[in-house]
This record gives sequence, structure tokens and C-alpha cells, in this order.
Amino acid sequence: MLTTDQAQQLLSGGGNVVDNDGDKIGSIGQVFLDDQTGRPEWVTVKTGLFGGGESFVPLRDAEVTGNDVRVPYDKDMVKDAPRISDSNGHLSEDEEATLYRYYGTEGSDYDTSYGDTTGYAGDVDTRGAGHDTSGPDTDSAMTRSEEQVRVGTETREAGRVRLRKYVVTENVTHTVPVSHEEVRLEREPITDANRGEALSGGDITEEEHEVILKEERPVVQKETVPVERVRVDKDTVTEQHEVDETVRKEEIELDESDSTSGVTDDRTQR
Repeated sequence: MLTTDQAQQLLSGGGNVVDNDGDKIGSIGQVFLDDQTGRPEWVTVKTGLFGGGESFVPLRDAEVTGNDVRVPYDKDMVKDAPRISDSNGHLSEDEEATLYRYYGTEGSDYDTSYGDTTGYAGDVDTRGAGHDTSGPDTDSAMTRSEEQVRVGTETREAGRVRLRKYVVTENVTHTVPVSHEEVRLEREPITDANRGEALSGGDITEEEHEVILKEERPVVQKETVPVERVRVDKDTVTEQHEVDETVRKEEIELDESDSTSGVTDDRTQR
């Protein structure tokens, strides 16, 4: 809620009404104050070509930024607001209720039945008494309020995990059978079957006969093959978290010090 000083600053600064993104809706026209509290309740915005249109915007959730006032409504909503043909410096209760309904502010904790509101002209009219106090402008009822706890949840980052791949070295042992050739001398007697081969050479000679020996040896080769796929997955685990908060509430009691007659609380008869 804006203060009276802030309202005067806006009127003298020639600022604009902007939306939550800082985009201009229109220039500031007038600021309307509440007759009872003197608080700024409404601001008029000059929109349309050459500022020919003028729309009312509530100041309940507005914020002052320099010479501008930021409101939680976009330009289209403000331009389409109900038109007040001739406010004459005041808004009637019906006109104010119509505007509140349009902006969806019905049922808020601000009383919309103060009576007429007045256009800001530098003077503050503070007629009427406050809420829930005895006087000619109040009824015989008192409002009891209390705080209520509304618990919700929000999602935030609790940590991060990463998949990281690195290389390790290990020894692998395999047993491989290998074979080789060895020399073995065989002597055989001369028979009719081999006599021809035995007499094919000279009588007495010197000569050599070479035999090639063969052997097997292990041969090691390495190849890279994929063996598995690894991914990170997430599971949602729900647990109960107890919230402890202190709330305040109002209590209303009956003061019978000035009364000579007995008073009965309606709640005891229900």
C-alpha cells in the first residue's frame, strides 16, 4: 500500500504506471484517497491514443519505483477496466465495488465499504472512526481474526551426481597350450625293403642332412569391445516432515463491569 507522501511524489513526478515487467501501461492521471484512512486507494492511468482514455487501477499491491508505480496487471486488463464516466473527484460505493470485482480483489482483508473515495488534491479527509471501535460509525459487532498456517512444498536443488569414467590397469592370466618339435634318432636295420635307398650313395662319403624343427608360441592381441551401458536414474522418496510454527489469534471476552443484567453467550445455547 502506498503512503500519502508517495502519492504526492507520483503526482509531481509526471511518472507512468507500469506492469510487473516494467512495460509502460500509461501515464499517471490522478490518485484517489480513501475518505476514512487517507490512504491512496486508486490511480487513474491515461491510455489510448494521446492518452485519451483514463482507467482506474487499485493501489493495494502497487510499488513505487522512482517516479513510476508498478501494478500487478497488464496493459490490456487496465485498458478494458470499467469506465467511470464522471467521477467528480469521488467514486461511489457501487463504482468502487464494480472496479474491485473486475480486478478480482473481492474478499481481501481491506474493507471496501468505507463510503466514497476522493480524488487526491493535496488535502486528506480522515472522517469516521477506525474498525471495531465503539462510535457512531460502527455497529455492535466485533471481528475476531486469527493466523492460520498454510504449509506447502517447494523444489530446490539438494545435490548433484555425475557419471565419471576412468581407466584402471589389471593383470589377466590365461593358460595356452603350445607345442614344439624335438629330435629323435631312429636306427633301422638294412632289409630288402630299404636296401635300394641305402646303396644309392657313395661307398664312403661325408655329408649332412638338415631337419627343420618347429614350435608354437603364444601370440597376444587386444581389442576393445563394449561390455555394458551405465546410466543414472532417479527415484522419488516421500517422507513425512513435521512443521512447527507459532500462530496468533484474537479472543473476545465480555466485560460486564458496567452491566447490571446478566448476559448469555449464544454459543452456550447451541
